[in-house]
Amino acid sequence: MADFRQQQQQLQRPGGQGIPDILPGKGPSTFQVLAVLTLLPVGGTLLFLAGLTLVGTLIGLAVTTPIFVIFSPVLVPAALVIGLGVLGFLTSGAFGVTALSSLSWMASYIGSLIRGPLPQKLDQAKRKTQETAGQVGQKARDMGQNVQSKAQDVTKGGQAGQEVGKT
Repeated sequence: MADFRQQQQQLQRPGGQGIPDILPGKGPSTFQVLAVLTLLPVGGTLLFLAGLTLVGTLIGLAVTTPIFVIFSPVLVPAALVIGLGVLGFLTSGAFGVTALSSLSWMASYIGSLIRGPLPQKLDQAKRKTQETAGQVGQKARDMGQNVQSKAQDVTKGGQAGQEVGKT
């Protein structure tokens, strides 16, 4: 109790106006007043309509509940059939969307392989094949020249040996 009195005394100044004296000129702005005046009737109308809808729903349930009880042997199986039918259509649609998205993903993946690193790898392989073929051809020429020079040496050596035997 003493704390409450101390707080009140601290809030009041010698002028004695209390809280309005601490916050001079801090009332609601014109925008706030207009917002409250505009939204209060709109909110009240919407609240009234919500209550009216609730009452209508309760009256409708009170009237139709006996009808549902009387016709339940027909309505429950009909509701199950309709529910399962709707579930089947939704499931088939989900599977169709899944299949189409899977096919789309595979097509884009294969397309990225064709446009992406695969042609570069093919170009690299073609270049390496050409380089290897060039190296093999060069070695074949070198070997041919080597065999030819040895054959010429042998033929020159054989001719020189024949000349030595003749003399």
